[in-house]
Amino acid sequence: MTAARICALALLVGTASHAHAQTYDVVLRGGRVMDPESALDAVLDVGIRAGRIEALSGQPLDGAEVVDVSGLVVAPGFIDLHAHGQDPFSRDLQARDGVTTALELEGGVWPVNAWYAERAGNWRINYGAATSYGAARRAVLEGTDRSAVYDPATTQQVHRMQEVVRVGLEQGALGVGLGLQYMPGASREEIFRLFQTAAAHYVPVFVHVRYAGLVEPESAISAVQEMIADAAGSGGSVHIVHIGSSGLEQVPVLLQMIGTARARGIDVTTEVYPYTAASTAIGAAIFDEGWQERLGADYSDIEWVATGERLDSASFHAYRAQGGTIIAHVIPQDAMEHAVAHPGVMIASDGVGFVNGRAHPRGAGTFARVLGRYVREQGTLSLMDAIEKMTLMPARRLERVATEMRRKGRIQLGADADLTIFDPGTVMDRATFAEPAQPSRGIPHVLVSGLFVVRDGELVDGVMPGRPIRAAVREAPREQ
Repeated sequence: MTAARICALALLVGTASHAHAQTYDVVLRGGRVMDPESALDAVLDVGIRAGRIEALSGQPLDGAEVVDVSGLVVAPGFIDLHAHGQDPFSRDLQARDGVTTALELEGGVWPVNAWYAERAGNWRINYGAATSYGAARRAVLEGTDRSAVYDPATTQQVHRMQEVVRVGLEQGALGVGLGLQYMPGASREEIFRLFQTAAAHYVPVFVHVRYAGLVEPESAISAVQEMIADAAGSGGSVHIVHIGSSGLEQVPVLLQMIGTARARGIDVTTEVYPYTAASTAIGAAIFDEGWQERLGADYSDIEWVATGERLDSASFHAYRAQGGTIIAHVIPQDAMEHAVAHPGVMIASDGVGFVNGRAHPRGAGTFARVLGRYVREQGTLSLMDAIEKMTLMPARRLERVATEMRRKGRIQLGADADLTIFDPGTVMDRATFAEPAQPSRGIPHVLVSGLFVVRDGELVDGVMPGRPIRAAVREAPREQ
């Protein structure tokens, strides 16, 4: 028995005797409680009061409401660091996929205060965002969207961009969202200055790296090297999003680079979604001339989201002129599965907003897909390891920035009662590329702050307990 397991059981012995005599708002009875931080894995009652976990007991607890969850896993609520679908429809699909906290960190938002205010009091799950570097670039370059993408910035303009970023950070943004591949005009010096600003505010940069491709020297390897060097040189931290779609066949070597950098004390982390297709705007710089060579793909690998059709040269160029969303079937299966299995890689959806019920299915089924396909069916991950990738690891990524994250991603006394209850024998994604808005199955209950937002597999009408996740703002030097 591990030391963590012994400590967890000792804690239960110490709390069960007095917990039994108390009455809780909600008691979850007889579920398999799994906490990745303490390695707790036991059949217990969970007592919830005022939105927090107040008791974990091997003896029956009394509650105003007692819900039988025997035969089910009681896990910390899933935390999605990469959720672009910040709209009610997407949010509800994520809740049914077990997500209790969904954050917009790669793209970021602007203005930050207004974004948080829009959701206050009417959001089903917890929410939060980084500040958008793309918005800062657009504001300073004062031109068309094309200028913000392709134009280089002067030294003075770079300084002004950092000032815009500082405003967002001073409003409690969780970091800086940097879609670097979408702005090829940004120089390496410009991005290093951004890292310095983020480091001065003690927040990470959440980055879509500069290149997704196989061609040297502008490959995923050089892109990740740039991020590791910027983190090391600035004393800051970086989270590299969707390593599968950014790395393609180079995923294994990228994870070796990241692992070695972490072992040397550089704060760099990454994530993956469990699909072999990416999704983005067809007008993005990713699809500039030479994209087939960079991605090792062709027109027929591109799917138009609105209709599901695969493209050819004529339809690709017509839709690129029109604008819209595509799905790119370009990620090697073995590379994606290597990342899913890697112990240092988190799970995140990169789910985009649904339009008329259409989008990439990752926005509806990422977390159930990992549990059903890669835990139960393939045995790629243990159940505890999968839960850790979806809960504790993302919580730890942010807990130095936002203190409330120290109470999430765990099932322990005093932790927030953000909980996902699922059937390990049936949990599975149902969303497909043909029918992407199908909710996951096998997740009967989801609680946020101790309130059911999903009950018996259905959304609970009118319950909006989602709370903001914001950075604890700290003073930073104004000059660098």
